[in-house]
Amino acid sequence: MQAAAAGCNLSLSTSGVRLASLRVARKPTVVTAARAALGAGAACASGGNGASSTASARQAKQDAGHLEVYHVGNATNIRWFETMVDRTDKERLLGQRGCILWFTGLSGSGKSTVACTLEHLLHERGHFTALLDGDNIRHGLNKDLGFSAEDRAENIRRIGEVAKLFADSGAVTMTSFISPYRADRDAVRGRCRPGEFLEVHMAVPIEVCEARDPKGLYKKARAGLIKNFTGIDDPYEAPLAPEILVTPYDQGGAMRSPRQMAQQILDTLQELGYLRDPAMPTLAVANALQRKHSDGILDFASL
Repeated sequence: MQAAAAGCNLSLSTSGVRLASLRVARKPTVVTAARAALGAGAACASGGNGASSTASARQAKQDAGHLEVYHVGNATNIRWFETMVDRTDKERLLGQRGCILWFTGLSGSGKSTVACTLEHLLHERGHFTALLDGDNIRHGLNKDLGFSAEDRAENIRRIGEVAKLFADSGAVTMTSFISPYRADRDAVRGRCRPGEFLEVHMAVPIEVCEARDPKGLYKKARAGLIKNFTGIDDPYEAPLAPEILVTPYDQGGAMRSPRQMAQQILDTLQELGYLRDPAMPTLAVANALQRKHSDGILDFASL
């Protein structure tokens, strides 16, 4: 029984040493792991006398005393696990900076169309992307949510967390959601690193959106068949200072095409340093060429 207790203590100690080397990224309400360790030690020593159980629990508490767990919302006794391959390594591999392009605007403003067009342009240049569309997300992850103010807020919170996971992997992540409330968008921005969240406002007037009405939703909303429809009986709070402002008309007053709008965003990403020069290789290609040329000189011109 003492051997079993010792084995349990060793396991806790080893785990403690490993986890101690990891950086905790988020620390809300902190609770030391002593209570968890105390319970674990007691469980390993169960079946023995009370003194043995108490001694094992005390040793487990001492071994794991430097570990911390904490509470996030309704989740208790959790700890952030930092991966061994960090974000910088992934971005170097891809040759780009992970970011979130948050498309926001009225229904019919062209969010999904422009985001899809932009993804094609990025793909042609060899960039890794992710596109999260509002309708698509409601087919699965958010199919339990409606369109009340509370459900809209939760819809944006969830997709914000998913988008951040993609950005952490180095992807140029595009989200296409009406996201009508400024506070909800700001909450997502607040969870991101500086410069990671780029708000893209599709500033298309409601008259243009309603004239397009690709899904017939404005007509139904005007007839009272759809309630809480943004722009009709529910407000849209436009961004105050978006990183990228996309307007429907050019300087001559002509309607811009989705490709022209997408090109504007692509140019902005390039200017801000989120994308590599397309003539330069990613880290993976560079390493392959490094192995190919015995003299160690990379011939970028041959790419």
